Amino acid sequence: MNIQFLDAATASSARLVVRFVDQDALPGTLETVLGEGAAMARFTGKTGQLFEGFVERGGRVVRAVLAGIGKADAEDRAASIERAAAAVVGKYLTSGETAAAFDLCEAGFSAEETVRALIGGWLRSWRWDAYRTTLKDEQKPSLATVEVIGAPAGAQALWEIEVGVAEGVALTRELVTEPANTIYPESFVERCKARMEGTGLTLRVLDDKEMAELGMGALLGVAQGSVRPARLFVMEWMGGEPGARPIAFVGKGVTFDTGGISLKQPGGMEDMKWDMGGAGAVAGTMFALAKRKAKANVVGLCGLVENMPDGNAQRPGDVVTTMSGQTVEVINTDAEGRLVMCDVLTYAQKTYAPVRIMDLATLTGAIMISLGQEHAGLFSNDDALAADLAAAGLATGEKLWRMPMGPAYDKLIDSAIADMKNVGPRFGGSITAAQFLERFIEDGLPWAHLDIAGMVWADKPGATWDKGATGFGVRLLDRFIRDTAEG
Repeated sequence: MNIQFLDAATASSARLVVRFVDQDALPGTLETVLGEGAAMARFTGKTGQLFEGFVERGGRVVRAVLAGIGKADAEDRAASIERAAAAVVGKYLTSGETAAAFDLCEAGFSAEETVRALIGGWLRSWRWDAYRTTLKDEQKPSLATVEVIGAPAGAQALWEIEVGVAEGVALTRELVTEPANTIYPESFVERCKARMEGTGLTLRVLDDKEMAELGMGALLGVAQGSVRPARLFVMEWMGGEPGARPIAFVGKGVTFDTGGISLKQPGGMEDMKWDMGGAGAVAGTMFALAKRKAKANVVGLCGLVENMPDGNAQRPGDVVTTMSGQTVEVINTDAEGRLVMCDVLTYAQKTYAPVRIMDLATLTGAIMISLGQEHAGLFSNDDALAADLAAAGLATGEKLWRMPMGPAYDKLIDSAIADMKNVGPRFGGSITAAQFLERFIEDGLPWAHLDIAGMVWADKPGATWDKGATGFGVRLLDRFIRDTAEG
């Protein structure tokens, strides 16, 4: 979506004009027909509530929209402004209107609040229609421009920085949305390389031969049933103090998950194209950090594999040796994400000696049973890190809920013939998965695991997304870096 900043409306400005309205505080400057119409329609200005009317201004008919932003003194005012702008764009995206004007002359927004409105609208406009060939004209997006009239000082400059975060979310959504015959380990890397060219990111790629030389038997064990070779994709952004140890983000990138020999049920298997949502979030975050030139040292690592059930596939009962030297009895080949992640976590620690390390993965269905699609699961060995992530989640609306860990859960993954097995009993599945990953974290290193299985894909539209990929994780991690590494 194109964003334009104007000092004032002109004769050629958009005829769809939006004013943001506090709850129970209709502006006295509204035309009578608009004010009375809003009252008759019971428009009160609640967050996301919209009212539309037609009035004559300057000799032409204007499609005037009032967008509610809730109580003026609400703690989440900025988030309410974002949701209101997203509601406007969502309603008028296919309306035939090509431009909308956000009239902020009397809104009283700060530069930051203005940018939140633009981010909300920009994100809600995102669609992926690459494979739609029979859309009727009225089904195609028409709204392509938002004109910002009367923005406060500094808003345009701030937007030019913050649009990078929106673009990072868009990259994540794109990767997650694409089908598995388009996005697989090699093409994931190539798609990201094309997007990231010129951003200042340093990109590294390890192929399956290089990973074998490093001893990544767990990751390669998952990949061995597919004709698609595995890849380890590394993105470095060193915008902080030269030589300072980085923060590391690790993403699970199973570009399609059949379950392997432990084959999934056919119903819903098509959804497993988004089992690389953790890797997608890490790639989008690194893109966002580079686009806005974050003053921090951060490295993102994506373990990319496809889990398929051919004659060379890993079998239940196999034992693999991880890069750490620890051995794993593979009880269930559909618990493959943790096998990928454990080797990437080891590589990240050995190569970069991070000060903090976090991983994101669509790891377990069990977390969805626990938390639904309202929160991602947060597991951590460090209270301060957990608190920082939870705070970033609240600030961005990408909410986390901390889950328990401990020795009683950890012993559930002990194996009779190896150092550990890759699944525990039926109950507590998301916890035992986290316990598995913790076994690969060096003593004293603050670590957190985010199980985002319920968050990367939505079966109905949300505040800032349509049905499909949400881009979850990018804004969360970006805010975490702002609050903890750039302050």
